[in-house]
Amino acid sequence: MRRTSFADERCSIARALDLIGEWWTLLIVREAFLGCQRFGEFESRLGIAPNVLSQRLNRLVEGGVLQVAATSQSGKALAYRLTDKGRDLHPVIVALAQWGDRHAAAPDGPPIQLVERDTGVPIAPMAARSAKTDRPLRPRDVAVVAGPGATDSDLARLADLRAQEAAQGRPPPASPAGSAAAHRTPSRKPTRHP
Repeated sequence: MRRTSFADERCSIARALDLIGEWWTLLIVREAFLGCQRFGEFESRLGIAPNVLSQRLNRLVEGGVLQVAATSQSGKALAYRLTDKGRDLHPVIVALAQWGDRHAAAPDGPPIQLVERDTGVPIAPMAARSAKTDRPLRPRDVAVVAGPGATDSDLARLADLRAQEAAQGRPPPASPAGSAAAHRTPSRKPTRHP
């Protein structure tokens, strides 16, 4: 059976991909960050079919990533602008651009660079950082622990992960400050993970 939506999934990544995971969608968001606002601008810069663009823009508006504003007295000229929710995708777009520049750039190099507006200095690579010390965290420095929406299935999956880590001689992660999720008995239905 082919999946058509992740909207009912409990996983935050799956739910985010339901809204922004299709390739044209992220390219539209990229163009919005680069100043595109009008339908024709998106269409010409992306080379996207008008019907596909219309569907993706409508989905981004429905999802609260873009908002539509009339830019003429008649209301016929519309501008698509990023909302706060849309602007929160900036680190995602930057991280994807940096990953692409490093691992998937064209043979003659990336077409654009991201620099600090005030200094012209290239921005630092995006990284997960410690909330306490601000140091960059490597994947092995980050642990997955139960969140407030954890189900029995999630807790069982995490218990399996802890057992694997223990078998590898890795210590268990510290308990999150103020977290009761790891110490409760959940009663929510199981989670399917894509």
